[in-house]
Amino acid sequence: MTAAAPSERRMFHNNEDCPIRNVIAQIGDKWSLLILFALVDGPDRFNSLKSRIVGISQRMLTQTLRDLEREGYVLRTVYPEVPARVEYELTDMGRDIVKPLYQLVSWADQHHEDIKQARQAYDEKS
Repeated sequence: MTAAAPSERRMFHNNEDCPIRNVIAQIGDKWSLLILFALVDGPDRFNSLKSRIVGISQRMLTQTLRDLEREGYVLRTVYPEVPARVEYELTDMGRDIVKPLYQLVSWADQHHEDIKQARQAYDEKS
């Protein structure tokens, strides 16, 4: 996205330089937000996260945690124990991004019924 003069409309580029594609798309997928919010409670282990995020498969949780770690939102710590213990926690950047996301989630919660009604009205017209 590029800033525009008041009389121009913004341009949205389909490339890696666009913050919407490069940042928002990652956290806006089906599972990332739920994982980030689950980790707000503090560090957690894989199986505990899996049990708290109903419906996520082991494969999807693994992949999404890796993606969030790659992006810098989640830290994975392996403790040298037998058996090995692995914990996931939010990084400073992860805690920072959850703040504005919480506003979005709160908005969605407040407007959920309105959105459902709008969908139903639209579907009935179609």
